[in-house]
Amino acid sequence: MRIVSLLPAATDLVAELGLTADLVGRTHECDWPPGAVAGVPVVTAAEFSADTLSSREISDAVGGASHAGSSLYTLDTQALAALTPDVVLTQDLCDVCAVSYNNVSQAVRVLDADTKVLSLEPRTLGDVLDCLVTVGALLGVRERAERRREQLRARLATVERLTAGLPRPRVVAIEWLDPLWPAGHWVPEQVTCAGGTPLLAAPGEHTRPMEWSAVRAARPDVLLVLPCGFSPDRTLQERSLLTELPGWNELPAVRNDAVWVLDGPAYFNRPGPRVVRGAEVLAHVLHSVDVGEPVLPGEAIRLSEVEG
Repeated sequence: MRIVSLLPAATDLVAELGLTADLVGRTHECDWPPGAVAGVPVVTAAEFSADTLSSREISDAVGGASHAGSSLYTLDTQALAALTPDVVLTQDLCDVCAVSYNNVSQAVRVLDADTKVLSLEPRTLGDVLDCLVTVGALLGVRERAERRREQLRARLATVERLTAGLPRPRVVAIEWLDPLWPAGHWVPEQVTCAGGTPLLAAPGEHTRPMEWSAVRAARPDVLLVLPCGFSPDRTLQERSLLTELPGWNELPAVRNDAVWVLDGPAYFNRPGPRVVRGAEVLAHVLHSVDVGEPVLPGEAIRLSEVEG
């Protein structure tokens, strides 16, 4: 089967199912597993480089506070047609995060082929894991997908068991720096699973920008900084957007030395199987509980350790 993935999380799902060899096309942001997708043809491009713009400039470029603007991605429809895919995996959850679903549908309609388009729209942690089975069923490996889903559920259950009964710190997770944006959808469930109490966003919620005063009023014990699409190093380039805010030093999380920069694209922003690893990382961050593989320095960075 010839698969084109127009969503990094979908590429993660394909890899989880052991079908990376069937990928014939991907986005320019698909980077997992490392090296395994490097040779797969790219059919998307960014309209500008996020590395050269600030968080505010990126937000303004894609529609400002409403995030109702155009996608950051453009689709090479000629390259897509040349790949003659049997299946195209995309999403309709956020036009900022991937090629617009409408654009994909229009591109596929002109193909002279019986191409199936699957749009993934998970909002909760359970939805993310269920997507594995949805994709697996379409790709003819449903039983394998169900087994992998149960294994991922078991890992989450282990996180919950090992953090049960511990004090539950109050946690704010930030998904964008300027404007400030709380992390919603599945992130509050990741926090809860890891033994924390999520603030300012509910499970499954598609959030909106918030004022800094909302964070100050919430008085979080822990602050998680995991901007969408930013590596930890990229996030640290703009840490002054937080540290220079009024009342920063009075925040309980700052006083507790509990401000963490995390790898958002790997474990929190993308609705793929690695959200389970995100919960494991949070167990380490919130409670110094190690679950699964040891947490590497690049997966969780205490902000105080890089300031100065």
